[in-house]
Amino acid sequence: MKILNKKIASKKSSAAWIQRQAADPYVARAHRDGYRARAAYKLIEINEKYNFLKNGQVVVDLGAAPGSWSQYVMRAFPKSKVFAMDLLEITPIPGVEFYQGDFTSDAALDWLVQKLHLPAEGVANGNVDVVLSDMAPNTVGHKKTDHIRQMVLLEYAFDFACRALKPGGVFVAKSFTGGTTNDLLKKVKEKFESVHHVKPPASRKDSVEMFIVATGFRG
Repeated sequence: MKILNKKIASKKSSAAWIQRQAADPYVARAHRDGYRARAAYKLIEINEKYNFLKNGQVVVDLGAAPGSWSQYVMRAFPKSKVFAMDLLEITPIPGVEFYQGDFTSDAALDWLVQKLHLPAEGVANGNVDVVLSDMAPNTVGHKKTDHIRQMVLLEYAFDFACRALKPGGVFVAKSFTGGTTNDLLKKVKEKFESVHHVKPPASRKDSVEMFIVATGFRG
């Protein structure tokens, strides 16, 4: 009976997801515009407000799958160079170099260091213009646990940004609402001239996600 109940619950959940997707204007817009996911519009809306992406930049896209953020960068700023990473494979995007693996692993960091020609940690600033992170953990439905897992990824992304960015660089990263976010925001404000914590219109109203937008890396 428990197995049957789980199957019924799974079918109901899938049906609800399909219904929500069908009614979502951003899903329809992504399909129309040729983006792989509605998430593209989160970055588009953030950039339209803060205007940090420019042509010819070096951009790192963490948690890139299925690739809609990288798609937008290369479509809107075709002279840029994007280095993307995710646990999941993505279909190749012209102008984007992709690594499939765990960002928190030594192998992934070594790949980024090599591709970006980063100096030894603490020796000098990097040469990256923008670090983007849409990374998120596999959620378990327990708000506190999900928040802690997200904060671990966010800390990793922030530490990497501080190593990779050139002075004046930009860090944009997904966060989940919760108590420890403010602690990290204090650290970010020490390293960047301007820091905002925003929820773009493309984020669903019932979502706990927000985005840190930090500009003017102090080096």
